[in-house]
Amino acid sequence: MRDYDEVTAFLGEWGPFQRLIFFLLSASIIPNGFNGMSAVFLTATPEHRCRVPDSANLSSAWRNHSAPLRLQDGRPVPHSCRRYRLEAMANFSALGLEPGRDVDLETLQQEGCLDGWEFSRDVYLSTIVTEWNLVCDDDWKAPLTVSLFFVGVLIGSFVSGQLSDRFGRKNVLFVTMAMQTGFSFLQIFSKSFEMFAVLFVLVGMGQISNYVAAFVLGTEILGKSTRIIFSTLGVCIFYAIGYMLLPLFGYFIRDWRTLLLALTLPGLLCAVLWWFIPESPRWLISQGRFKEAEVIIHKAAKINGIVAPSAIFEPSELQDLSSQKPQSHSILDLLRTRNIRMVTIMSIILWMTIAVGYFGLSLDTPNLHGDVYVNCFLSAVVEVPAYVLAWLLLRHLPRRYSMATALFLGGSVLLFVQLVPPDLYYLSTILVMVGKFGVTAAFSMVYVYTAELYPTVVRNMGVGISSMASRLGSILSPYFIYLGAYDRFLPYILMGSLTILTAILTLFLPESFGIPLPDTIDQMLRVKGIKYRQTPSHTRMLKDDEESPTVLKSTAF
Repeated sequence: MRDYDEVTAFLGEWGPFQRLIFFLLSASIIPNGFNGMSAVFLTATPEHRCRVPDSANLSSAWRNHSAPLRLQDGRPVPHSCRRYRLEAMANFSALGLEPGRDVDLETLQQEGCLDGWEFSRDVYLSTIVTEWNLVCDDDWKAPLTVSLFFVGVLIGSFVSGQLSDRFGRKNVLFVTMAMQTGFSFLQIFSKSFEMFAVLFVLVGMGQISNYVAAFVLGTEILGKSTRIIFSTLGVCIFYAIGYMLLPLFGYFIRDWRTLLLALTLPGLLCAVLWWFIPESPRWLISQGRFKEAEVIIHKAAKINGIVAPSAIFEPSELQDLSSQKPQSHSILDLLRTRNIRMVTIMSIILWMTIAVGYFGLSLDTPNLHGDVYVNCFLSAVVEVPAYVLAWLLLRHLPRRYSMATALFLGGSVLLFVQLVPPDLYYLSTILVMVGKFGVTAAFSMVYVYTAELYPTVVRNMGVGISSMASRLGSILSPYFIYLGAYDRFLPYILMGSLTILTAILTLFLPESFGIPLPDTIDQMLRVKGIKYRQTPSHTRMLKDDEESPTVLKSTAF
């Protein structure tokens, strides 16, 4: 049986058909960029203080001093969740007494914001926080909303692969794009925080499912030389383009419902792609639908101006494909031997930490000094050179040291943020962006590295479990940012420390650069620093490897 790439080699690697598929599938990822990070503006918390009703008849002096002061970043600011007792202030105001001069404010009793809050409209006209007063005792609901979105991403990661294998890559791609667009549109009409949050879970499910479907569809249609570029640069950079569009939308649209509508509408344009993006011929072949696969390959040849053979698959090959039975493996195989167990544990920690850093820094942009829209745009722009660097490192340098260097860079600069003087806030922003650069480069490389560490028989399960760990990290990331309400530098200290520890852990993983991909669990490269008992079969395998001078460069993703 010939390999599929060998059968379709006559199509070429980079003809008009391949370019069309590359750019259309990459373009379908753009809405994922601004939908995935829309929570930065939708759940933002503007400056706020307790509302003082007009019926209280307070003088302007007492209104200005109605909130007690508290220390924030070393300077006194009005408390956002407390006010002086309204009845006492009304009495003092009626007597003509002045706050601070005639009345010692520190002796006054305090109370909560019984009449609601006044929100600053300097940056946002409205967010879900101002809509449903998600502040003070309810301030945990805003990060919960973001975590629920990532819960949807986690669920989508579970089901998207199975749905794609059963119903086809193209069908799942467009159904989940419609799901993301449709539920985002329904969010505009949310009547409560609970309704918004539930819909956000469904948006997250559609968001990751169409991303995965587009990724798989592209890797299966495109040839070997194009596949790596599509996997590392195509989908990633177009995701970053969508991310860059988010602050542009947000700058001109300050109301959350209108902003969500503007972010939803581009998803409708993706429906046109149905007539241009074909189903994966590889998937059709796996389902025994050989004629449909041949029709697509013939159309591709026509677009490329190539005359295709009248019969692409020989009858004997079709019979071989129909009789093949997939080998059965379970998730327990990821823990079967000491070596694969260590690789699995280390991969889970690696993916989870990188996800906490990436999404934590992305969601933290509203809390940086300076313009929130500029900071968000910079956070998106810095991803483009990070993806390019990751691609170059994957092509030319060892995986282990490339990953560790990127993580050391990201973690160390985050720890330096707390040492920057308060008046040099631009330097703090630069350090955060450099940290984002390092973590993003590591995030891009970890997909390839993990796929190369696991053997063929359990590679999908290994990458899937690792990806699930990253979803758990993304669920936790909003609460890392939430800790900034207690100490502005605490999120950076935690994320920086975890990233550096993970960089050290990465150095103990096996090196896979320039090594043939393992096919069985016994062929896996050994984790560093662990003593293994060599069996006779293992000794023979080492001798065979030493005798073989050929080293194959891996191109798996």
